[in-house]
Amino acid sequence: MNWILISTSVEMTEKLGEEIGSRLVSGDCITLDGDLGAGKTAFTRGLARGMGIRSRVTSPTFTIVNEYNDAQGVPRLFHFDTYRLRSSEDFYDAGLDEYFDREGVCAIEWSQVIEDALPEERIALLISGTGEERKIQIVFPEKYAPLMEQVRENMRKEGMRFEDSGM
Repeated sequence: MNWILISTSVEMTEKLGEEIGSRLVSGDCITLDGDLGAGKTAFTRGLARGMGIRSRVTSPTFTIVNEYNDAQGVPRLFHFDTYRLRSSEDFYDAGLDEYFDREGVCAIEWSQVIEDALPEERIALLISGTGEERKIQIVFPEKYAPLMEQVRENMRKEGMRFEDSGM
C-alpha cells in the first residue's frame, strides 16, 4: 500500500510517529529517507514516545545506532543513521544486521544506503519538503493495513491531509 500525507509542522510529524509507534511490536522495522532536516529524527522522537520510551531521542549520526530502553530498562527501540556507511557490506561487517533478530523495533534513517540488507516486511517513509510543510510518502505491506488505517483515522482528526498516491 502507498499513502501520501502532508504534515504542516514538526509537532504533526512527531504525532504521526507517536501514532505508529503505539501500534508496533517487537520485530517491526521502519525506514526513513529524505533530505537533511526533512524530519526523520522528529518522526523517530514521536515513534519512541508512542512506544512508551521517555529518553531524549537524538540522531545517531556519529554512533550509527542508539538504543532506547523502556521503563524496565529493556532495549525496545534501535535507532540507526546509516548516512556514514558506504554500503550494506559496512552494515554487515559491523554486525548491525543482528539488531533485526533482537527483541525491539528498528528505525533506520538513510536506509537506501543499506537497501539490500533490509527486511522485506517494513514500513517505509520518504519525507520531502521545505519549511513547515512536509510530504510524507508511506509504503507498507498488507500486513500493516489494519494498523495504518487506525493511524490514518487518528491523524485526520489531528488535521493531517492525505493525498491520492496514484497507485
